[in-house]
Parts: sequence; C-alpha cells; structure tokens
Amino acid sequence: MLADRRHFLLAVRCFAEMKVTTMRDAIRELVRDGDMVALEGFTQLICFAAGHEIIRQRKKDLTLCRLTPDLVYDQMIAAGVCRKLVFSYAGNPGVGSLQAFRRAVEKGEPRSLELEEYSHFGMVGRYIAGAARLPFYPVNSYLGGDLPRVNPRIRQIQSPYGDEKIYVVPPLNPDVAILHAQRADKNGNTQIWGLTGAQKEVAFASRRVIVVVEELVAESVIRADPNRTLIPGLIVDAVVVEPFGAHPSYAQGYYDRDNAFYVEWDTIARETAGLNAWLDEWVYGVNDRAEYVAKWGEKLNALKPGDAFAEPVNYGEYK
Repeated sequence: MLADRRHFLLAVRCFAEMKVTTMRDAIRELVRDGDMVALEGFTQLICFAAGHEIIRQRKKDLTLCRLTPDLVYDQMIAAGVCRKLVFSYAGNPGVGSLQAFRRAVEKGEPRSLELEEYSHFGMVGRYIAGAARLPFYPVNSYLGGDLPRVNPRIRQIQSPYGDEKIYVVPPLNPDVAILHAQRADKNGNTQIWGLTGAQKEVAFASRRVIVVVEELVAESVIRADPNRTLIPGLIVDAVVVEPFGAHPSYAQGYYDRDNAFYVEWDTIARETAGLNAWLDEWVYGVNDRAEYVAKWGEKLNALKPGDAFAEPVNYGEYK
C-alpha cells in the first residue's frame, strides 16, 4: 500500500510539472483551427501575448468570445484568424472604434465577420450557465432593448413561478479559455487580485484552460493566501510564465496600463497598410513575448508602479 501511494504521489507531481510549458507549445497543443476561444480579462490582465502567438501560428476559423473585445481582438481580426465574434461592446476603451473590426463588418476585410452580440451581463450569464451546465440563464435587462430583435439566441420564456415572461440566454462553453493572472504554482492554482471580470466562470465553462502568469510561485505561497486563488489547478491544462504578457493592458501590482499605446492604436489601425506593418514588426517579426518585451526596452519599465501592500490577515494555525 505504501509503495502504491508513493507511485501515485510521484505521478501527480510529474503531471503537475508537465503543466508548465511555453506559450508556443500551449497554443500549438490546445488551440485548434475552428475552436471557440475566450481570451477574458476585464480592463486588466488581457492576454495579448496569447493573442499574438495565435496570430503567429496562423490559426484559422476561430470563434472569439469576450465581454469587451478591444485591441487584442482587433489585431486578431486584422490577421484573419477569426470568423465569428461572440461579444458585448467592441471598442478601443476611452478612444473610439476598433478600426479592423469595423472594416471586417462593413467591408469584409480581410474576411467577413459573423457577429453574435449580447449585453455585458448577458455574456456573464452565458458563462455562468456554461460553468454550471445549465440550459439557460435568465436576464432581465433585455426588456425594451433591440438586442433580442437582432440576436435570435436571446429568447423569452414563461416564468415557471409567475405570469411574467423573462429573457434567457444559452450557455457558453468555449473549447479553450486563455486567462492572464498575476501568479500561479506549477499545479495551475492561479491567483488574481485587483479588478476581476468573469475569469472564474470562463475557466469552469471551458473544455481546456491555459493560464498565463507574470510569475510562477511555490505552492506554499498559494497556500499561504488561499482567498486570492480564483482558478483551481484541477481545471487548468497549461501554465505559461510570460512577464508583461498583458501589455498594453495592465497587471495590478506589476505594471500599469499603457494608455499612450491605446491612443496610438487608433492611428496605427486606421489604415490596413499601417496595421499590417505593425503586425509584421511586433507580432510576426518577433519569435516570442520575450523578444517583444526586449524590443520595447525601457519603455515597459516606466510602467512599473510603486509599492502599495495590502495588510496581512491571520488565517490561524491549528495545533
């Protein structure tokens, strides 16, 4: 029995260590042509590094899901990897339209783009239903709006508890979730702090999960602060360590949002030639995120914030 237990623990340890991999390998193995892919993260922790690797590997016919498609999906649409967008609100936050997104919708460049639009809470409801394996999720906020008219998947049903009718949205179960975070251990136990979005729901709703982190930490670090663990390792397939992997968005405590780049993107993306030149230089022209970071140089270091530590709490030790 003791020998069997040792063999089991060794197998578990080896499996955990196999989760830590490179971005190139994670995308190659876990993102397949035609997949439904969710790169989530709300304002912060948007995984640009994964989006760029998907572009570099020239994945095809992806359905991209996201609450707020911003620059990363504009870049992926421009690269032609996306055939459909499942989303709520698309724009360059604080700046204006997504130019590649508009060209794809209005002109079919570089290819036509199928749209399936919801409200923010409609998307969250879809992820919740997907995570809980529910047949639908009720949403009151569609009353009086036009989205049910243009999206037949938003439907009305009779309430089982009263006379009123309610709107419902279907579950969303992506093939792959790619989520950026501050840190994880080799088992995939992933911690996030600061502003969070629907990362937990997306992870539980998806068939495969890649977490991309600023740093890999010991299991003891995770266990010392368990309330920050948003995504448990048992549902994580791959862990990728990619410092500055969320740039130009931000990672709370690691680097600030590159607001200047968001403004600059509007000019870069306004014409197809300029956007393609940017992709050639900053995505196809580098081998990986490390080269991207090196190419930015000291400009990225200027985004590093000062210290603002939270007060420790006493979880209590049982004796």
